[in-house]
Amino acid sequence: MALHSSVFCFTAGVSSSYAHRLVRFHHWTVKATAFPCPSLFSADRLNFQGKVVSRDGLLETKDSPLVVCFGEMLIDFVPTINGLSLADSPAFKKAAGGAPANVAVGIARLGGSSAFIGKVGEDEFGYMLADILKENNVNNEGMRFDPGARTALAFVTLKRNGEREFMFYRNPSADMLLQEAELDYDLIKKARIFHFGSISLITEPCKSAHIAAAKAAKDAGVLLSYDPNLRLPLWPSTEKAREGILSIWQMADIIKVSEEEISFLTQGEDPYDDAVVRKLYHPNLKLLLVTEGPDGCRYYTKEFNGRVKGLRVDAVDTTGAGDAFVAGILSQLSVDLSLLQKEDQLRDALKFANACGALTVMERGAIPALPRREAVLNAMLKPVA
Repeated sequence: MALHSSVFCFTAGVSSSYAHRLVRFHHWTVKATAFPCPSLFSADRLNFQGKVVSRDGLLETKDSPLVVCFGEMLIDFVPTINGLSLADSPAFKKAAGGAPANVAVGIARLGGSSAFIGKVGEDEFGYMLADILKENNVNNEGMRFDPGARTALAFVTLKRNGEREFMFYRNPSADMLLQEAELDYDLIKKARIFHFGSISLITEPCKSAHIAAAKAAKDAGVLLSYDPNLRLPLWPSTEKAREGILSIWQMADIIKVSEEEISFLTQGEDPYDDAVVRKLYHPNLKLLLVTEGPDGCRYYTKEFNGRVKGLRVDAVDTTGAGDAFVAGILSQLSVDLSLLQKEDQLRDALKFANACGALTVMERGAIPALPRREAVLNAMLKPVA
């Protein structure tokens, strides 16, 4: 009875249906001072629906299962003024990036447990990136340093609406040279989720290392998460890109794609047509997610599908928004995989992920803009822009 009383205070002033979702979604919280209920919880921790919940109502994540992210980490140079070409931009802001690394940092910022496996140059930028991971509580034991190749660089052109284009400097860069023998298999097998993209499939030896790492994770019963993160300029041809991205499609348990990537993979079919999206759903897939920027996302499982609205904000730089979304949903799934079978709870987790993506576009750079959990929760309870 005491628990029900606390929940009533927690949701005071909120509609009953919305309040029900707030209670059910264990990671949501509000500060106690926001409501006239000083004794929200009488104990430091409660066991709520089989989960350990802290005093502020958040699920304990300090011992949450590990998410290992595999692939590239690099330096993004982001222009300080939007709407100009690279040649016309007067200055650039240096920011750590690389989709898998962004996801790893995003999960850690949200209170989860993450690790990164990849290769950087044995140079100042490489050491800086390793330090950034460490500072953000990401396990960097799986990082390797190449003495003969530089850390990858990417110059980003920002349009006035925050959308971007990339110019990469990697010929070859250290991330392309990770070898199978350099993989930390013990770290991979400790994961609950192993997350990767497609850029590490473009060239050898990293391609073989990627496939070996994914296979080791699969054999260990680890859930595989895949975000193709299409970057056409890095592939030899359009056909090679499509072939490469689809080459490991059947291995993944969770796949996140954008509308543009659906059109690309289906060779121009309508990404808003559920029948088209279902063509990308393979028999062993547990969850297919389609991100739609400020409009939110769609989700597809074998049993159900639907759409979750996003948050509307003023976009400054969309770099890293998709990675923040992935970090948001993986941080939830790593704690409770049963969300994959429970549509209502999955929808709540996707609202959280949408908010992660929205907050990220409000600042320049990827890793610098990735939000902390408190900021996400606050944004979900009030308008951001």
